[in-house]
Amino acid sequence: MLVVQKYGGTSVGSTDKIMNVARRIIKSKKSGNDVIVVVSAMSGQTDKLINMAHDITDDPREREMDMLVSTGEQVSMSLLAMCVHELGDEAISFTGSQVGIVTDSTHTKAKIRRVIGMDKVKAELKKGKIVIVAGFQGVDYKKNITTLGRGGSDTTAVALAAVLKADQCEIYTDVDGVYTTDPRLVKDARKLGVISYDEMLELASLGAKVMHSRSIEMAKKYGVVIHVRSSFNDNLGTLIKEEDALMENIMVRGVALNRNEAKLTILHVPDKPGIAARIFKIISENNINIDMIIQNVSERGFTDISFTVLKTDLRKTYKVLEVLVKKIGARGLSHDEDMVKLSVVGVGMRSHAGIAAAMFEALASKKVNIDMISTSEIKISCVIHRKDAEKAVKAIHDKFGLAKKKMLKEKMVAAKK
Repeated sequence: MLVVQKYGGTSVGSTDKIMNVARRIIKSKKSGNDVIVVVSAMSGQTDKLINMAHDITDDPREREMDMLVSTGEQVSMSLLAMCVHELGDEAISFTGSQVGIVTDSTHTKAKIRRVIGMDKVKAELKKGKIVIVAGFQGVDYKKNITTLGRGGSDTTAVALAAVLKADQCEIYTDVDGVYTTDPRLVKDARKLGVISYDEMLELASLGAKVMHSRSIEMAKKYGVVIHVRSSFNDNLGTLIKEEDALMENIMVRGVALNRNEAKLTILHVPDKPGIAARIFKIISENNINIDMIIQNVSERGFTDISFTVLKTDLRKTYKVLEVLVKKIGARGLSHDEDMVKLSVVGVGMRSHAGIAAAMFEALASKKVNIDMISTSEIKISCVIHRKDAEKAVKAIHDKFGLAKKKMLKEKMVAAKK
């Protein structure tokens, strides 16, 4: 079998942990598998590099940031190869560019366009070597190093699994799998045995940190089944796969919290055709992603437009809009960084009514005020104040009966019937 394994930053956070990973991949190889390993930077390394850049300048150029932060994965891959050698087996490490991961030119959040270096990988596998690839990075058509955004090593692993038609794609992390919510916030959060691509995509894009959202999009497109599991034990984890009929029996699969949200409001905007288009066009031209948008009811020909962006894009967005606000005749621009986005997700929402009402009741019971609301077929999201985040997650998790004990009690009652 051909197995692609990805190890996150906490899994390779020290030389001892890297040696542990080396033992795991050698064990997999000795069981008869060809093994390709994708690694992230050591835990904390990327943040350290980013902080170093900001010690020098508040506004580092994105091309140079990619050159800088891509080195973190190269440290991990080379150390892992050394560990494999030390344990008496063969391995070879490659950067993203060396295995032909070609991206667009959007620095710091590039998208993979194609993978063209698989002959090299196959040749090394035939020699009996474990192939180790630096995640998170690629190269554009001008040979500039690019990075795929935080969590991009997941996308690297899925891309390789798709191109090589791997038998397994295993994502190793510091948790046992995908949980109903962050177990650090809710102690009795429950591990899910299986989750659909659509549910995982929503959870990942909404703040669940187990998987990178673009990796789920790619997995769904190419039918790559992903097994999320812990690098610190041999327990089965969570399978991410195509939806089946049984999945709709569960109303809510999980609760996600995204702390990386900021809200901007353009005040007293002339309510005329084309104004909104001008605002969001210039934002798009600067490669800034907008999440939720609300436009207030027009009064006397003016309105307020509020929207959310990633907190990491706030400074850039504010700078882009400052000039435009004056040009369109708006009164001003305000922002709020003390907001979070709380979401419930489940394919069962398609066939169950009353989920929004139950969510809002749970928030009201804890006196949590809702600032913005957005919905999709399998998701309801609310923007709330940061101070209310943890109690809101716990209230909603309990409201939908997602805890371990409650699920066990329901199963026992069903068995008696």
